[in-house]
Amino acid sequence: MRANTNAPVIIKKVKKVSGGGHHGGAWKVAYADFVTAMMAFFLLMWLLNATTEKQRKGIADYFSPTIPITRVSGGGDGSFGGDSVFVEETLSQTGNGGVPRDPTMVDGGTGDDAAQNAALEELEEMLFARSGESMASDGVARHIVTRVTDEGLLVELFDIENAPLFTPGTSTPTELLTELIAIVARVFALVENKVAIEGHVAAQPVVVVENTSWSLSAERATQVRKMLEGSSFPPARINRVTGHADRDPVVQNVMAVRNNRVELILLRDGR
Repeated sequence: MRANTNAPVIIKKVKKVSGGGHHGGAWKVAYADFVTAMMAFFLLMWLLNATTEKQRKGIADYFSPTIPITRVSGGGDGSFGGDSVFVEETLSQTGNGGVPRDPTMVDGGTGDDAAQNAALEELEEMLFARSGESMASDGVARHIVTRVTDEGLLVELFDIENAPLFTPGTSTPTELLTELIAIVARVFALVENKVAIEGHVAAQPVVVVENTSWSLSAERATQVRKMLEGSSFPPARINRVTGHADRDPVVQNVMAVRNNRVELILLRDGR
């Protein structure tokens, strides 16, 4: 008999584990989706912080256009075909014989909101000449903010630290304001809408003997009216001149120089 005849038989069982342990691999997919979503969220936050309101509006309009496009377009080769931004041929044509002097002539005289918005936004573009040569230097343009509102095209001219529109505490205009008013007057002269002028000032310290906010804001609005009329702007087109004192600040700090501003509103037809 051989020695290994009664040797025990050893059976080795191998336990196969699948699915990456108790929880499997699904958590990895969920975690990857979460990280991707967070990256997209932070990218969105960065874009919102890095772009201006007008840039964001332009991006939104690219995906969902809100400005009607006319059938016929004007202009020449290049940015303006060698013309000034004030030449009518550089503006969009309407098919009614050129640029209308009254926004209500668009769309066959219906004067609906879409047509007026398009006309006002076109004038807004001209203040900065985004599609061609710039009307204002960078130093002047930084004092201008524009937006189309329910009332019309609002052009806001405001103080910047060490660059005021008026001599502090007075209604005496600086050279900067003179240049700004000349630009606005030339653009407003392209249409016949009425214009409203509103003056605003920053809040004054409570310790002052006499608070002049009301009188100062009204005097500054009146001074702008005189400057417009001095630029050959028809006085009959001035609809109202108002002083709002410090009652409508645009920044949280009511005493900030940014609240010193004049708003010129190109009113919608019928207002």
